[in-house]
Amino acid sequence: MDLLARKLEHGFSHLDRDGDGVLTEHDHVLMGESVAASLGHAKGSPQEQRIIDAYLRIWRDLHLPFVPAGAPGITREQFFTSTKTLSGNPELARTTVGALAEAFLEIADSDGDGAVSAEEYHRFLRGHFPRLSREATDHGFRILDADGDGVLSRDEFVTAIIDFWTSNDPSARGNIWAGPLPEPGQ
Repeated sequence: MDLLARKLEHGFSHLDRDGDGVLTEHDHVLMGESVAASLGHAKGSPQEQRIIDAYLRIWRDLHLPFVPAGAPGITREQFFTSTKTLSGNPELARTTVGALAEAFLEIADSDGDGAVSAEEYHRFLRGHFPRLSREATDHGFRILDADGDGVLSRDEFVTAIIDFWTSNDPSARGNIWAGPLPEPGQ
């Protein structure tokens, strides 16, 4: 399995929140609830609803157009096929995954200062990828903070997400965005 396939497998296993093998609108609601809770927003609060709504926009704008007619969502195989096509088209990857990254930045930047601190990064990723440890998010943050200024700028954050979902380059910083990848076969 190549690097991109390993990243897609790792990512999909976290996106498919209910574990049914299909990425659905319901999975996006569950992700929104999890991220909102991780960021400290109360269940049923306007802040939680804002984050759930952001995840539902991601569903509608990024994934729903690829759902086959009559299907409840996107299967693992369909997700892999559609996402892997982005690796050969950097312009499309920047546009498509860039929109996802911008939506994530709006959620992760909880203080609205235009950058993501190590704490914001940890809390966002812990909600998005619940099995990540603090050690893993701190390690990833240090790698992604290319200029070493202690925050992820908009460009660092967006580029990391684009790299994670589209790059097969083993030296891409964004490979660590969702934490360490399981070894092949795990």
